[in-house]
Amino acid sequence: MHTTIDSATEVVSGIRFPEGNRWHDGRLWYSDMHTGEVFSLDPVTGAGPRLEATIDGQSSGLGWLSDGRLIVSAMNARSIVAVDADGTQSVFADLSPIESSLVNDLVVDETTGRTYIGAFGYDLYGGEELRPGPLYVVDPDGSVRPAADGLVFPNSMNVLPGTRTLVVSETWGGRLTAFDIAVDGSLGGRREWAALPEGTTPDGSAVDAEGGIWVCSVDTGEFLRVVEGGTVTDRIDAPGLCAVDCALGGEDGRTLYLATADSYDPAVTARTRAGRISAVRVAVPGP
Repeated sequence: MHTTIDSATEVVSGIRFPEGNRWHDGRLWYSDMHTGEVFSLDPVTGAGPRLEATIDGQSSGLGWLSDGRLIVSAMNARSIVAVDADGTQSVFADLSPIESSLVNDLVVDETTGRTYIGAFGYDLYGGEELRPGPLYVVDPDGSVRPAADGLVFPNSMNVLPGTRTLVVSETWGGRLTAFDIAVDGSLGGRREWAALPEGTTPDGSAVDAEGGIWVCSVDTGEFLRVVEGGTVTDRIDAPGLCAVDCALGGEDGRTLYLATADSYDPAVTARTRAGRISAVRVAVPGP
C-alpha cells in the first residue's frame, strides 16, 4: 500500500500535539503532549473525547499496569504517574534522582508487568547539543534501574508479539534498535533491527500481528510499515505535517490511527491547535 493521508478519515481534531496513541479496552487513547491532558474516545459511536487525566507539564507515553491503572509519562517531572479509576493520581516511578533530561515514551511489557521508558539525554527545547539518551526499566513495585544507554533520542518501543524482543525507535539515529529481554528485565543483545530510509526520523510506532512495525517519521511526514532488515512494505504520506504517532485498533484490529501535527514547537501549537488523529484501513491487524 502506498497512499496519502488525504484518503484517511478524520477521527478527532483540535489537538495541539497528539502523542501516546494506544488502543485499549475498545477505546483509542492519546496524550495531548503540549497540554498535559490524556483523552480517550470510542471511534464507533463518534462520541467526543473524554478527558481521563491532566498532569503538570507535558504528557507522553501511556500504558496500563497489571492492576488496571493507567500510567502516563510525566515528561517534565521525570516520573511516571499512575491514575486510579476515580482519577486520583500518584507517582508510580520517580526518575528525577537519576535522570536530568525529559523522559519520553514508554511501553509496558504485558508478560512481566515491567515498564520501559526512555529519556531525551539532552535539553532539546533549550537548544543544547545532541547527546545520546538512556532507557530505564521500571519493576512492578515502581523501582527504577538503567536498562541501556547510548541511544540517539530513544522514543517509542514495542515488544514483538510471541518474542522477548524489545524494539526501540532512535529518532535522530534514523533506525530501529532491538534488545533481548532477560528474565530479570534487563536488556542485552543490542542490534540494529532496521535501518530506515535516509532522512527518516522515527517517532511513534505500533507493532502488528506479523511483527511488522508502523513507524512515524516526524520530520518527513511519513508513516512507514517496516519489517526486520529495513524493507518498507507500506507507506502513507502526510506532506507538510509532522507524523507523530500511530496505533492499531478498531473492532478487528485493522484500523491504523494516524496522529499528525503542524509543528512540535509548543509555541506554535498553542496558536494553531492543528493536531489531529485520522484513520485508515490496513491489511495486517494489531497483535
